[in-house]
Amino acid sequence: MNVARRFPSLLRKAALPGAAIAAATLLYARYVEPQWVAVRRLELTLRRLAPEFDGYRIVQISDIHMDRWTTPERLAEIVALVNEQEPDLVAATGDFITYSPLSSTAHLAPLLTKPLSGLRAPDGVVAVLGNHDHRADAEGVRPHLQEASIVVLANEVRTFRRGGSELHVAGVDSMYMGRDRLGTVLDGLPGDGAAVLLAHEPAFARSSAAVGRFDLQLSGHSHGGQVRFPILGALLYPEHSRPYPDGLYRVRGMHAYTSRGLGTVLSRLRANCRPEISVLTLRSPRGGDER
Repeated sequence: MNVARRFPSLLRKAALPGAAIAAATLLYARYVEPQWVAVRRLELTLRRLAPEFDGYRIVQISDIHMDRWTTPERLAEIVALVNEQEPDLVAATGDFITYSPLSSTAHLAPLLTKPLSGLRAPDGVVAVLGNHDHRADAEGVRPHLQEASIVVLANEVRTFRRGGSELHVAGVDSMYMGRDRLGTVLDGLPGDGAAVLLAHEPAFARSSAAVGRFDLQLSGHSHGGQVRFPILGALLYPEHSRPYPDGLYRVRGMHAYTSRGLGTVLSRLRANCRPEISVLTLRSPRGGDER
């Protein structure tokens, strides 16, 4: 047998399965995973949470990135999935649209209103804007969210009540854009009661945890890396994602949760990093017996 003569043929035969696997992986990452929304569920005990709020359910959505890939029809399906979770509150952590330096994005914000108007929760929907929203046109995005009855928190606080107890939900504006004003948030935050902070960029947890007033921070921004390789994980994260780019962390006694978000940027691809909605059930250390 002349091995040297047959080597090119053997090499071609060996390459075929590899090429088929690569093609299948690319098709999956392009057409399947970006549409396959996961529901990630967590139970978190907040040390300052009153028994009246035991079992309080927040559904977090993030990084919708309305563009040619995230359509109003797809967003309506996501809204239906959120409503199925029966949230007490919906929290949206920014990047509703995708900024592009190459083309106008003014047409994207109006597409949000109709589907997002379908969100249903007793305490409504609160949100912060992300860096893409600001770079595209924050003042163009905000009115369309407000038309959908979404309360946009720009370094502001919203308080919810059950009986004589309170739960505070604050929103700090984009760290990436230099619009975060933690001092302003703290000035508006009562001294008692559990406090949840919405901050688009996960890295803000270093600042929010340091003040010792927040029990939980909810963030997005990172997309979980979008494409995660076996063993290596994600190779790229946007600035201000690290060191909390995906999932649940404990930072100086504060819970910090980073959503993988719903949309994509730069490419349509997601691999080993499904889009998600996050269902966070809050628990009081004293349980619900005193309600």
